[in-house]
Amino acid sequence: MAGIYRPFVKLTRGMAASDGAGVKMTRLLGTPELRVLDPFLMLDKFHSDNPDDYLAGFPEHPHRGFETVTYMVAGRMRHKDNKGHEGVIEPGGVQWMTAAGGIIHSEMPEQEDGLMSGFQLWINLPAAEKMKPAAYQEYSAAEVPEDKREGVTARIVAGRTSTGIEGPVKNVTTEPFYAELVMEPGAVFEEVILADKTTILAIHTGSVSVSGIALPEAHLGVFGPGDTVRIEAGPEGARAILAAAYPIGEPIAWGGPFVMNTEGEVRQAMLDYQMGRF
Repeated sequence: MAGIYRPFVKLTRGMAASDGAGVKMTRLLGTPELRVLDPFLMLDKFHSDNPDDYLAGFPEHPHRGFETVTYMVAGRMRHKDNKGHEGVIEPGGVQWMTAAGGIIHSEMPEQEDGLMSGFQLWINLPAAEKMKPAAYQEYSAAEVPEDKREGVTARIVAGRTSTGIEGPVKNVTTEPFYAELVMEPGAVFEEVILADKTTILAIHTGSVSVSGIALPEAHLGVFGPGDTVRIEAGPEGARAILAAAYPIGEPIAWGGPFVMNTEGEVRQAMLDYQMGRF
């Protein structure tokens, strides 16, 4: 695959965090070192086989103004919201929730022991879509197509690969590409992703290198100019999330679970939630 390989322009190490009712996780984006990468707002990796780290889950809480992408690597998570949706995300499954005008939901483990592992990514919405009705797209592992290449299985959640594999998530304005890469030791994955898309790589386990720069487990790499990403797995192989999307280029006003364009809109979101308007 010919092209100009996109280098890493920033590497950041995830920081320990907790959210919900005390779920322990590693925050890769949304940290003091890396606050926002338009349109990406936050990226958390959760990974523990200690039930005390995850059993309390994420009881009912509100969101407005953005989307959440929950991808499970191991374990089972039940979600339920005030719009009548309920289901269980299992390994290899994804929920792409558009909070938009407002939703109240919970995410609770469907297990009392064993490994719970995955990622949650927050993606901003443009002003024109922040108040549209809430909705979500959910797909099981069997509904997420695989792009199998030499030594690499790329599970395509959103977007289309150069080989013609297209993810099930559709109709997202930022035109995201989202894939889980499972790579054997030394395997190489190349894909055309133009520089006008914000592009990140989050390492779940193992390590990779990009243009000779190593990226170890629980780290995030940000790609720079070029038109192609080339990722080489380290000696132990790698599992990683590759995500790209067009930036929105609008002001961001962030108040906890609400991400709007102005502080006044954030205050209105808080009031609407308190008044039961979600």
